[in-house]
Amino acid sequence: MRSARSAGSVDVKLLELLVCPFTYGTLKYDAEKNELISERARLAYPVRDGIPIMLVSEARQLPEDD
Repeated sequence: MRSARSAGSVDVKLLELLVCPFTYGTLKYDAEKNELISERARLAYPVRDGIPIMLVSEARQLPEDD
């Protein structure tokens, strides 16, 4: 059974447990782009089919002014 509390297709409880694999810092969910954002690392990790892809090699580099 899916949690009624979810951020888009990502479970909120899961998001609370995840950290950036590069900095071990907190992540912010961007529902519009369906990504987990690490502001400290300036990386955006994609979420595909509700599964966060927590690989630095799969992350998108964020522009400095974003």
